[in-house]
Amino acid sequence: MAIGKIAIATLLNGLQWCGRHLHLQDWFNRRFWLNVHLILALSLGFIFAILGFTGSISVYREEIDTLLNPQLVIENPQGDYQSLDDLMASVRRAHPDKYGEWTLEMPRSPRATATAWFEKPRETFFERYAPLMVSVNPYTAEIVTSRFWGQTLTTWLLDMHTQLQISDSDMGWNIVGFSGLLLMFSVCSGLYLWWPGVNKSFTAFRIRLNEGLMRLLFDMHRMVGLLSAAALLVLAFTGMQLSFPVLLENLAGSSGMAHGETGRSIASTAIPNDRPTLLEAAEFVARAPFPNAELRRVTTPAGDSGVYRVNLRQKDEINQRHPYTTVWIDRWSGQIREVRDPKAFGIGEKMIVWMWPLHTGEALGPAGRFCWFLAGQSLFFLYVSGIVRWLHKKGAIKDRPVAAADFTNTKTKLKKGLYGLLLTIDTGMNVLVCKAMPHISRLAVLSAKWLERNASAYREKVKK
Repeated sequence: MAIGKIAIATLLNGLQWCGRHLHLQDWFNRRFWLNVHLILALSLGFIFAILGFTGSISVYREEIDTLLNPQLVIENPQGDYQSLDDLMASVRRAHPDKYGEWTLEMPRSPRATATAWFEKPRETFFERYAPLMVSVNPYTAEIVTSRFWGQTLTTWLLDMHTQLQISDSDMGWNIVGFSGLLLMFSVCSGLYLWWPGVNKSFTAFRIRLNEGLMRLLFDMHRMVGLLSAAALLVLAFTGMQLSFPVLLENLAGSSGMAHGETGRSIASTAIPNDRPTLLEAAEFVARAPFPNAELRRVTTPAGDSGVYRVNLRQKDEINQRHPYTTVWIDRWSGQIREVRDPKAFGIGEKMIVWMWPLHTGEALGPAGRFCWFLAGQSLFFLYVSGIVRWLHKKGAIKDRPVAAADFTNTKTKLKKGLYGLLLTIDTGMNVLVCKAMPHISRLAVLSAKWLERNASAYREKVKK
């Protein structure tokens, strides 16, 4: 809540300052926006580049993790999954000193492992977020590996993206959140500077090859910025909201909907007994309101007043890994304590639901995720090319001509390669047709004779 208030107060103070010191005509002054763009690039450009690079890599976090850790891929998946109780029993045997709440996340593909999460292990207790991750073979209940968040390459990169590895306070989250806000200003100022006006609109898309390396680099900077602008605005806005979730929560009049939060805190009201509800039974009861939903994760109770929290994914939910469909089950009575159904959300809550899958590209499919990857990488290129351009204007870097002959030779080689490919295909088709045509003709004749015989026999049968 405090972070959201600080963000709103800072934004309002900035608008008030602009209202006092800037006149209306200043907002349409090219020099003003050029200074804004330059100041943001020099002060925060490196942070933008780091966030873009680490974010683009994190789009494929799971794929990279399995590539670096092949033991996480089940080679020959056979049979059915072990029961939830057997999987958790195996995890507890491997880590008998980890008491309290565990979250078992189910695999999303037949060859993937299940993951049991323990939020606050003593080994990383004083770190902001460093849970224990236990990978389990769901077919055999065998423990594959146990790791701590932040001690693997992919989780380290994700921490760099979300909090710049500043894990001892909220400072990292605040910097990333405000960087998202300022990145939107940077993109908008770049778009304003890119547009040359209606009379010179043809120059906006031109890339000049014969006017020096700096001019070429500047044209590439403008073109890459233009192509990635829409994606960067979406990523910046959703990233800012994920850092300051209270902004949209206040607008929607809701709470507990931020990524990683579990909703309201619900406690058991039943009297403890010697017949507690087991995991399989809790999952069975939770399916009653959503019989066709997919089980994504289940959290075990913590203490006598704890309840089971079962996360399901309905077919039309946009969130695949972190769906919002939730059922709380009393551990002693086995009864449903509360249900959260995303279909009953209001407009504001539905906006919150979209933030995480839109930011990660999960909601956009494979093609969208790749576009998000390219957009993140573009921030690094925009930073480097912009700094080089600025250094050149300051006289620190000299321009040099671009060897146009290199482009001509490359173009000629491509043409020759394409011509050669087409010639090979044409020759192959000619050979195939020449050799196959006699056999095709013979097959056609035999087929015609067979059809004629069968047609004659059929007509004779009909006459009789």
